[in-house]
Amino acid sequence: MGRFLLRRLVMAVPVVFGISIITFLLIYYLPADPARMYAGPSATVETVARIRAELGLDDPLWQQYTRYMGRLFQGDLGFSYRKQMPVTELIASRVPYTLALVFAGIFVELLLGLPIGIYSALNSGRWPDRAGMVFALLGVSIPSFWLGLMLLYFFGYKIPIFPLGGAGGPMHLVLPAITAGIGGAAWYARMMRSSMLDVLSDDYVRTARAKGLRRNRVLGRHVLPNSLNPVITMAGMDIPWFIGGVVIVERIFNWPGVGRLAVEAIETVDVPLILGTVIFTAVLVVISGILIDIVQGIVDPRIRHAH
Repeated sequence: MGRFLLRRLVMAVPVVFGISIITFLLIYYLPADPARMYAGPSATVETVARIRAELGLDDPLWQQYTRYMGRLFQGDLGFSYRKQMPVTELIASRVPYTLALVFAGIFVELLLGLPIGIYSALNSGRWPDRAGMVFALLGVSIPSFWLGLMLLYFFGYKIPIFPLGGAGGPMHLVLPAITAGIGGAAWYARMMRSSMLDVLSDDYVRTARAKGLRRNRVLGRHVLPNSLNPVITMAGMDIPWFIGGVVIVERIFNWPGVGRLAVEAIETVDVPLILGTVIFTAVLVVISGILIDIVQGIVDPRIRHAH
């Protein structure tokens, strides 16, 4: 297992390196001019040229990239053009909010999705199964922006139980977490149902039942542990998805996460901030994958011994 994790870490280096190259090329060939965006629409040509030279945007692409990577290896993600702050500090200030939304959203997904999926599998073909699949269909069909606005209208305005937006105490997190988690809960319900049905049809489960083991023991010892592998994988991949995929939720609820910061950087062509958020997300994806392997090895010893 240790050698496997070491290989994963070594393989992660070219992945992050390749992402940095692709992002740098895309930014370089954007039709927008970062110097013009920084100077403002009323700035003179001379002012824009001076700013471009100060930012090093006149240098060849390879030289800009080499300079950036040299700073990156020292832990320096650059300096934001628009916000006039180090990119590392900007991302660090948003990470706690992002992690709070990530784990709250995943908690909502698991809290709703797993019980529905388990109950549907145990009642396959009956009305609880059909009701669970109706929930799954609605969950994946409802747009997050519509659900967020409806929750804000009913539970923030008409019945003011929760705040209308922003980030503060735990109450500010409830509606964004539900909005972000409903769609995932539907996927978890379908995945857990499918995985459990596959395991319930395996020979060793039928053998355990034939030996007279109690139903709850068969479920707890054999069925559930072997049904959780795809769920664990999906839960781990939810972390990077939440960072980049809940921008709409963050905007609706005015939530100051990393995804919203990345959108602001793209809108203002803030090159160092764009690169910083992309590389941060890429590193988080790699770490999530490694953590998934560790957890899967703990849950399923066959995976641990295979590596």
